[in-house]
Amino acid sequence: MTPRRLAIGMSLWAPNLFSGIRVKRISDDWTSATVELHVNLFTRNYVKTAFGGSMSAMTDPYYFMLVMHQLGREYVVWDTRGEIEFVKPGRGTLTAHFEVSRDKAAELRERARGGAKVLEWFETDITDRAGEVVARVRREVYVREKRRVTEGQAD
Repeated sequence: MTPRRLAIGMSLWAPNLFSGIRVKRISDDWTSATVELHVNLFTRNYVKTAFGGSMSAMTDPYYFMLVMHQLGREYVVWDTRGEIEFVKPGRGTLTAHFEVSRDKAAELRERARGGAKVLEWFETDITDRAGEVVARVRREVYVREKRRVTEGQAD
């Protein structure tokens, strides 16, 4: 799966498509992603601002996906927990940018080596078109090196 294909697929995935969520870009090296939420009739709440569930959904899988693609198939990676602090009403187009540097991925790989369970928090802001913070989001990612099938078997 290429980053571009994943971005298109995630944008067309029914929960995102019908929630006004669009993946604008996933970097070729899997270190960053940018996601937008278009606040409209279907994605706003009773007072006509961004529905909190939509803002949470727009941030759900991206940290774990960036980590997973950087670490590769030898690691189990899950999104385990999320927190969101609503700062101000969101209107128009909202944007979240996610970044997991190669150094951070290497650190997680090293900490998870040998099957150790690693829990790591990542943070991002959701901003409006003016660049003002609408919400602060934290996502916890679980990482563990997979157990080898051949581990412990006699030669």
